[in-house]
Amino acid sequence: MLVAGFPAQAFGTNCYVVAPAAGEQCVVVDPGIGVIDQLDAVLAEHRLQPIAVLLTHGHLDHTFSVTPVCGARGITAYIHPSDRELLTDPAKGLSNDMKALFGGRLPWTEPDDVAELPDGGEISIAGLSITVDHAPGHTGGSVLFRLPGDDAPLCFSGDVLFAGSVGRTDLPGGDSAAMMVSLREKVLPLADETVVLPGHGPATTIGLERASNPYLREASPAHPTRGW
Repeated sequence: MLVAGFPAQAFGTNCYVVAPAAGEQCVVVDPGIGVIDQLDAVLAEHRLQPIAVLLTHGHLDHTFSVTPVCGARGITAYIHPSDRELLTDPAKGLSNDMKALFGGRLPWTEPDDVAELPDGGEISIAGLSITVDHAPGHTGGSVLFRLPGDDAPLCFSGDVLFAGSVGRTDLPGGDSAAMMVSLREKVLPLADETVVLPGHGPATTIGLERASNPYLREASPAHPTRGW
C-alpha cells in the first residue's frame, strides 16, 4: 500500500493520498488550504489517479480544496451525513473568531458530486477496503477511516485523535460527552499496533496513546482491545 501525507499551508492540516500501489487509482483524504500544488506533485511522482476525496469531517481546514480537487477530475467527495451541511455552508462550523477572520466573505463553492458515507461499515474504492467508523464529538459527522496496512492496521483519525491529545469540542457541533463515547467505543478497542495518521501533527499508534494520552485514560473503562 502507498500512503503519502503532507501538511497544508494553513493550520497544519494533514492531507493524505492512499493507493494500493504506485501507478494505481487512489483516494485523497482531507485536502485543506493551499494543497493543490503539493498534491499534484505527489500524484505525478507516484503516477496516481484520484477517483474520490474522503473527508474525515466538515471543518474548513480539512475541506477547503475539496471542490477544485474534485472539479478538476470529475470525482466524488464523500462525507458523513451529519456533516453534509458543512459542505453547503462551511461557516456553520467556524468559531466567531474564524468568521471574523474571513470577514463574512468566505469564498466557497460546493462540490458538484457529494456522496454520504455510511454511518459505519466498509466501503470499497480505488482497490481499497476502507472501514468507516462514525466517531462524533469534534463534529457531529466526524469519522475514522481504517485500512489493513502492509505491516499494521492504519487509522486516519481526522480530528478525533492526535498524538497526545484529541480534537476540540467547543466549536459548533462539538460535544465533549460524545467525544468520550467515541474514544471509549471506537478508538480504545483498536489494536495497539494500529498506526494512527491524524488530521494534525505526527503519526502515532493506539498502543502509545493508550499508555500516555490523558484523554484516552479518562475515557477508558479498562476496555479489552480487539484485533482486525
